[in-house]
Amino acid sequence: MLAGRAPLGAAGCGRLLAAGLLRPLLCGLPPCWVTAGRHYPSLRVAEPAKEKRLVRKEQRSSLVVRRFIACPQLARTVRRCLQGGAGPGPGPQPLLLEFAPGPGILTQSLLDAGFRVVALESNSDFLTDLQFLESSLDGQLKVIHGDFFRMDPMAKGALKPPAVSSEKLFETLGVAAVPWRADVPLKVFGIVPQQLERNRLWRLLFAMYECSSIYRYGRVELNLFISEKEYTVLTAKPGKSKIYQAFTVLAQLGYEIELLHKVRVLYQLIWPKTVYGHRLPNDHFCLVRLTPQQNLFTGGLKPSNASTFIFMVKQSFAKPKSKLTDRLRRCNGDVLKWLLPN
Repeated sequence: MLAGRAPLGAAGCGRLLAAGLLRPLLCGLPPCWVTAGRHYPSLRVAEPAKEKRLVRKEQRSSLVVRRFIACPQLARTVRRCLQGGAGPGPGPQPLLLEFAPGPGILTQSLLDAGFRVVALESNSDFLTDLQFLESSLDGQLKVIHGDFFRMDPMAKGALKPPAVSSEKLFETLGVAAVPWRADVPLKVFGIVPQQLERNRLWRLLFAMYECSSIYRYGRVELNLFISEKEYTVLTAKPGKSKIYQAFTVLAQLGYEIELLHKVRVLYQLIWPKTVYGHRLPNDHFCLVRLTPQQNLFTGGLKPSNASTFIFMVKQSFAKPKSKLTDRLRRCNGDVLKWLLPN
């Protein structure tokens, strides 16, 4: 809180958030929409009045709270993080898929750094502004109408946007499948919505173990903003019975996990919907890099038996106070032979 300034209260803060004018108090920056226009004059940044209209539209049409990077300083920090990771070095930056870019503050920063960016956006209003930016560039930006978390739905038949097929997406990107132990073929960045956050992460984990969806094409690197609550579970150590879970074991076995940055949600991220009615577990978001392990499938584990292995791990954690041997007896006999070959 700034000295000498009375508290705004929930209503006042909500108006500031809705207009996209919340000052990042910790870093002492002017309003994010103002600095965005100053740093990136080529980007059509939405005016506060237009942003208010988008807020009202989102509140009527969606129950999902979406967050966007609104602070240019944070955009530069994230860009530096994305320039590292698997396959860094001199030469052109790799292809990056950014899902739900919203107003495109980070998108422009990535383009300025030489990234080739594919923006996957489901909101038609943001899509229009991104397509305007795409038309001013020579193939460096590709904008696609789609939702990353509605990729490869189980429903049969033709897909209607924002649902999207990974096969058609990668064909459009020109990314071919590579062997699992090869370099990372694609980087992905996005902010995971907190609604059903664990379910979304579980789905990505299943796809990685089964080499399905985006992982059919190799070890796709995920760079995700997730809640601090989920990051704590992701990196928990044995003995922490409340947070050391089956999800923890499978994630640590399958991914190289690296914390890149931690940010206060209220200062450098905005969302087009006030969330004071929602109970947030904390006020931090963690930028985490999840790179699939190169040696994940060098032993007995294979994509064909991965679902059985996942079931076995979840079964082992079903009753934490019971003996592990008792839980394993309930598993498939083939799994036990694989675990105990001798």
